[in-house]
This record gives sequence, structure tokens and C-alpha cells, in this order.
Amino acid sequence: MTKAERFERYVRLSFYVNIALAPAMTFGLTRSDVGDAEAGLVAGLNLAQTAVCLLLARAGVGHYLGERPLPRRLIAVSTAMTLAGTAIATVAGRVSSLGGDGRLGTALAMVLSMAYIAALSTAVRPRTAVPAAAACCVAAGVLGGGPLAALTLAVLLGAVLLAYRVTLWMLKVVRELDRARHVEAALAVAEERLRFARDLHDVVGRTLSVVALKAELAAQLAKRGRGEAVDEMLEVRRVAQDSLADLRAVVGGYRSADLPEELSGARALLASAGIACRVTGDGAALPAQVQGVLGWVVREATTNLLRHSEARTCTVALDPSPAAVRLTMTNDGVPPADPAIRPGSGLTGLSERLAAVGGTLSTERVPPDGFRLAVEVPLE
Repeated sequence: MTKAERFERYVRLSFYVNIALAPAMTFGLTRSDVGDAEAGLVAGLNLAQTAVCLLLARAGVGHYLGERPLPRRLIAVSTAMTLAGTAIATVAGRVSSLGGDGRLGTALAMVLSMAYIAALSTAVRPRTAVPAAAACCVAAGVLGGGPLAALTLAVLLGAVLLAYRVTLWMLKVVRELDRARHVEAALAVAEERLRFARDLHDVVGRTLSVVALKAELAAQLAKRGRGEAVDEMLEVRRVAQDSLADLRAVVGGYRSADLPEELSGARALLASAGIACRVTGDGAALPAQVQGVLGWVVREATTNLLRHSEARTCTVALDPSPAAVRLTMTNDGVPPADPAIRPGSGLTGLSERLAAVGGTLSTERVPPDGFRLAVEVPLE
């Protein structure tokens, strides 16, 4: 999973755990006052209300993220079950060993209200959840808790509402940032394709038009038996040869990789994706062939970083020596739960390029979530 997906799972799990604690709390409150049988009955009824609240929280998070419609039925059912649970809690409180003053019923109503408001806050806006929380506070005071119980519950429900809504907002922001990061990488690839298409059009389009025009002229001259047709066809051959040379230059420029330009491009691309990139060392004085190979390494490693990691930082280190030059790219953001790293087609292609110049490539994990790609190319 990506970091955004892990964060969403953590948020959902924390919501569910908080709501699921309500039955245990009600059983603990009632057991010492009304006995195990009555406490089990109250907790069992509360289990049903908690199950509905869990379903409401699940549907509410999906609705907030725009994945599901508003769960109106679950809202209605959870509201009805909370009212029923509060009534049962009131009766249990009246017959408790606390003297029948309603304090136990008030405590149980507070627990039920917190689970209900926690689930409701995921599905509706605060302008709807706040009146519901206010009604729960009034009910707690009327049951016998008085103003102090109502005020205490108001503080608790206010904290629950704020925590849940802020967490949901953070979840939505993380999702949008993750989506924007992938869009940024896709746009970079699309821009490179457009550049290549534009270069091909500018170089080849004009010469092909000249070839077509001269070929037509030569055909007309040949029909008339004119000797100039031979000259025109020779001119067509010359233009075609020049066009082929220009095309090779364009493709060669696209396929070659200048190391300083690739380092600068990688830094800009990673920065646009929110990844801090630090480059140490200078490869401008290296031989052209070595620069080309290392440039391809930087290009492929940057692509892999964007596609296969959730990196926040990246370090590129060039360490030339009289005998060889070593390039190391290290980044974080590789999930520990991922399977062992297996070379893909990109790394295999790099290994083949490096083998042609006597170079080597190695990859390794850097605990806790890092990845290092190291390349060494001899300068002989």
C-alpha cells in the first residue's frame, strides 16, 4: 500500500476501535450495580447499537471522501437505537444499588451518546451533528445528572466532533496530495513525449514535404521524356539522405543522456513531486561515454523512484576517482512490507548498458524504509 492508503487504514481503524469500546464500558459500569445478568442485557443491547454505529462510521467516511451516498437509513437506525438504549439505561439506573438516583443511567447515556456522535460526525456536517450532540447533553442532564453532567458531556462530545472532523479533513488532504503527485509524474512523461513528437514533426515533416513535391515533379518530367527527371530524382535521394541524418540526430539526442542535464532535470522533476533531492559531486569532466551511461542511470532511477516509492528525500552522490566513478542514488519511502526487490526491465536494461562499458550495478535496502542504487563505471 502507498502511504496515503496506510494512513486511511489507520484512520478507519482508530475510528472503529473508539466506537467499539462502548459495550465494554457499559458492562463495566453496570456490573457492580445491577448484577451480571442485567449488565449483560444492557451490554448486549449496546452491542447492537455499536454495530450500527460501526456501519455508520464506515459509510460516513466513504461519504465524506465522495465514494458513497449519504447513509440516511443508518443515521435513522442509529438514532433510534441510541434513544432506545438511553431509555433502557435510565431504567437500569433507577433500580441500581446507587439508590435509584439516576446517576448510573446518566453515565450509560453518556457512553451511548459518545459512540453515536462519533459515528454521526463522519457522515454529516458539524451544523447537523452539533444539534444532535446538544440533545444528548440535555438528555444526560434530565436523566438526573444535572448541569454538571450535561456540561461534562458537552465537552467530551465537542472534543469527539473536533477530532473526527479534523482527522477526516487530513485524510482527504492526504488523498488529494497523493493523487496530485501521480498526476505530476504522468504530466512529466506526457511532456517528454510531446517534446519528442514536436522534434520529429519539425525535422521530418518539412523534408518529407520536399521529397513528395520533387518526386511528383520527377514523375511529370519522366512522362514527358525530359532528362531533368534524373536530376530531380537525384535531388530526392539527397534530401532523403539529409532527412535520415537529421532523424538520426534527433533520435540520438533523445536516446543519449547528458549527465549534468539529467541531474538538473531529475532535481526539478522530484521537486515538482514534493521530493527533496540533494546532489553532491560534479560529473562534467567525465568522458562523454561515461556521462551518457550515468545519465541513463539517473533517468531510469528517477522514474523508478516516482513509480515505486513514496519518497520524501533523495540523495545523488558522484564520487569520481582516477580509476573509476561511482554514482549512488538513495531514497526513502520503500514500505517495509514490500516483497524482496526484484530487478525489472528498466534495471535489466541499465545492467546491459553498464556491461557494455565494464560497469556494474547493485541495489540494496537501507533500513528502515530506504533503497540504494549504486553504479560503478571504470574510467580506463
